Amino acid sequence: MPTTFKDYYATLGVPRTATAKEIHSAFRKLARKHHPDVNQGDKQAEQRFKEINEAHEVLGDPDKRKKYDELGPRWQEYEQWERAGRPGPNPFQAGPQFEYRTVSPDELEDLFGDSAPFSDFFETFFGGGGARGFRAGASRAGTRRRPALRGEDVEGETEISLEEAFRGTTRTVELSENGHRKRVEISIPAGIQDAARVRAVGQGSAGSGGAGAGDLYVRVRVRPHPNFTRDGATLRTKVQVPLQTAIAGGTVAVPTLRGSAVHLTVPPGTQNGARLRLRGLGMPHVRGDGAGDLIAEMDVRLPVPVPEELRSWAEQAIRH
Repeated sequence: MPTTFKDYYATLGVPRTATAKEIHSAFRKLARKHHPDVNQGDKQAEQRFKEINEAHEVLGDPDKRKKYDELGPRWQEYEQWERAGRPGPNPFQAGPQFEYRTVSPDELEDLFGDSAPFSDFFETFFGGGGARGFRAGASRAGTRRRPALRGEDVEGETEISLEEAFRGTTRTVELSENGHRKRVEISIPAGIQDAARVRAVGQGSAGSGGAGAGDLYVRVRVRPHPNFTRDGATLRTKVQVPLQTAIAGGTVAVPTLRGSAVHLTVPPGTQNGARLRLRGLGMPHVRGDGAGDLIAEMDVRLPVPVPEELRSWAEQAIRH
């Protein structure tokens, strides 16, 4: 029965001009998607996983890929040469041998038993433990192991107040994987920006074949505050200033995220909308020491009702 030709480039979804890096990247993406540990009991995914590994076994090896590319439409001639007992030198041999394997047939047998991990096409041209032009990789002679695939990263989101962002806080994230639940406590640093991500190394999905787990990334959303706005490490707030204080000078209380107000000196003749800077009372710097500044914007207010003496003073000032 003739062997069916396998288009390994189509299997991995890459062009024939693909680089080794592009081939390996496509393999990893597809292998994760169709891995038996992720698709337990899915026969179609199991078969697809075998095909993906077979394609990478050839295209991921420079010598095997060269031989595969050179065969082209002559692969049937090669099969006939094999069946004839290989008379004379191999007319299809391409270059020196090179041992490299990411997932070997033995490793696939650990996953699938005796259910033909590689196709007849592969066995015709590349199989047989190296008897047909390519030696098996070192993993065939060593300890059998499952393909090592790092676990997927997991992403989530949480919300905190501006006060929590100011002093730093923690959040507990609950994850579920394959019916198992676990809780992960993440530390949110003081000064964190809205939409920044916090990383918990090794707390993502479990890996396979002895590979490490992925990471957990939690995006932190900081709720708007009724009294403060933020620009990086700089905080801004409005402070009500009585007209008398704005004219004659004095002090006003300015709220801070520390929980207590500070007294700010207002110079005589302060205009409405004037901005005064309180250094070091803004948001902490996530990396490095110190903090930003707090900008207090003066909101000059007339007293209600307006005292008679103030009205008289204003009228005289207008006349002069």
